[in-house]
Amino acid sequence: MLSPARLTTVILFAALCAVTAPSVRAGARVSGELKQWHTLSLSFAGPDTSETADPNPFLDYRLNVTFRHKATGKTYLIYGYYAADGRAAETSASSGRVWRAQFCPNETGLWDYNVSFRKGPDIAVSQDPRAGVSAGFFDGETGSVRVAPSDKRWPDFRARGWLQYVGERYLRFAGSKEYFLKAGPDSPETLLAYKDFDGTSTLKTPLKTFQAHVRDWRPGDPVWKAGKGRGLIGAINYLASQGMNTVSFLTYNAGGDGDNVWPFVTRNQKTRYDCSKLDQWLIVFEHAQAKGIHLQFKTQETENDNDVPESLDGGELGTERRLYYRELIARFGHLQGLTWNLGEENSQTVAQQKAMAAFFHKHDPYGHNIALHTFPGDQEKLYKAHLGKASDLTGASLQNGWDDVHGFTIWWVWESTRAGKLWVVASDEQNGADTGVPPDKGYDGFDPKAIGRSADDIRKRTLWGNLMAGGAGVEYYFGYALPCNDLLCEDWRSREESWKYAHIALEFFRQQKIPIERLFTRDRLTSAEDDYVLCEEGRTYLVYKPSGGLVQLDLPEGNFTAGWFNPRTGEGTKALLSQSKVRGPVEASFNAPYNEDWLLVVRRQ
Repeated sequence: MLSPARLTTVILFAALCAVTAPSVRAGARVSGELKQWHTLSLSFAGPDTSETADPNPFLDYRLNVTFRHKATGKTYLIYGYYAADGRAAETSASSGRVWRAQFCPNETGLWDYNVSFRKGPDIAVSQDPRAGVSAGFFDGETGSVRVAPSDKRWPDFRARGWLQYVGERYLRFAGSKEYFLKAGPDSPETLLAYKDFDGTSTLKTPLKTFQAHVRDWRPGDPVWKAGKGRGLIGAINYLASQGMNTVSFLTYNAGGDGDNVWPFVTRNQKTRYDCSKLDQWLIVFEHAQAKGIHLQFKTQETENDNDVPESLDGGELGTERRLYYRELIARFGHLQGLTWNLGEENSQTVAQQKAMAAFFHKHDPYGHNIALHTFPGDQEKLYKAHLGKASDLTGASLQNGWDDVHGFTIWWVWESTRAGKLWVVASDEQNGADTGVPPDKGYDGFDPKAIGRSADDIRKRTLWGNLMAGGAGVEYYFGYALPCNDLLCEDWRSREESWKYAHIALEFFRQQKIPIERLFTRDRLTSAEDDYVLCEEGRTYLVYKPSGGLVQLDLPEGNFTAGWFNPRTGEGTKALLSQSKVRGPVEASFNAPYNEDWLLVVRRQ
């Protein structure tokens, strides 16, 4: 049965449909760089309305644009959205007549487009393409755009293309065909609780200024509203300067630990979206992509899961959740490198999770990764239920003890492989909950002896623990109890030592052109119990020694080269240290230069 409010909307639509629909045909305004892998925007003049109007412009209108590549015949259905006056990031407008669709083209040449603009109660979440009636204005409009090659360079994602799940353990860029390993912060989870964003308030923890990173903003970098955004834009610049390539954040946490992030006009209006706030989010996201930083959208917090006022549809895939996901896809899905994470510490039912994953799989045209993060104690129950092709889940976002990362990464890489659908397995939160990945020694007086581990331990057991297990990389969680923690962090320099070690690791794999997609964990190939071994037997062997020492390795017939890489300093990134040649078959012995962590690299010539 319809609620009184929705019944009023139905009656209003019936009255509107009795009148001839407007037929304004001014044509789409095309903006953006018309280049491969860049954002192409179409803006249309539609009905003059507002964020709080009835009919609801988010729910009761539906803008879809179908793009077709002339030469190949490839087609993509792109969702559009209500954009207020079209400049809401600058004007803070909540009303206007602009509707917009954004597309990231994967081919050069001519693209044709066809526009569908329809209206009707709840039409935005309808699965029926014929639902509702024509909304007039630009409905049925067609046009063409010509796309040129990109002019960007690495690390800009626009030089590399869509970052996609391709049925392997690593995401891959559709343009450059390179595989992706990630490293960066998982904290603060309340990244978007930023005072310079419109309509952002808090019920618990303070809003952020990122004052420590204002100095990292550079002339020519984006801002909005006469200079807002320098702190967060500068923070993104800082991450990029440290060689980091991922960042994680919640897009909805009403009722959660921070209770200060939501995309809505107000906290509890779950079908009314704040156009200016979301346009400002997009400015930050697009800057991150230009800096080569992947975005992990944690779409809700555990407190939003089920049967509370802050949950969407009580946890089901209903009107609120479908609209929420549609708005995320429409406004941000064109970004080249992102992951849709179903929720932090998610505890919904398997059926609900499968429905959520299926929605992203069906409606996101770009093949982005779809991951699930859950409590350590729930992984066996929930992850196992998603193994194989019956679920559209493509990634495991692991939360485990900082020194348990290697074993759990191996487990879920193996379990997903055995089930016939490989997952992208990342270490995205490191317990204990109070401490996580600690700040550098001396930061705000911190002493690693207080918790019994330092950045060196995180390097050995978390970073290399994941990478040497066939994992896709790390995002570091900062805990609750230490300086610059998960809720309050506004200075990423607090973990600069850990960023240095992560950058060294990423550069090793990139510059040495390690074929990670062909390597699997074989720790038992060496005799030392704490060795991490990643290899393609007979061709490439990586042996990580957390404490140095001797490596004994049985090599088959053939000619091999061997050398050492220093994970602490980066020595050997371009040219391995102490290089030697070995002819097999032989039980070869190699001694690490001294008793610290080292990586042995052995390759067939």
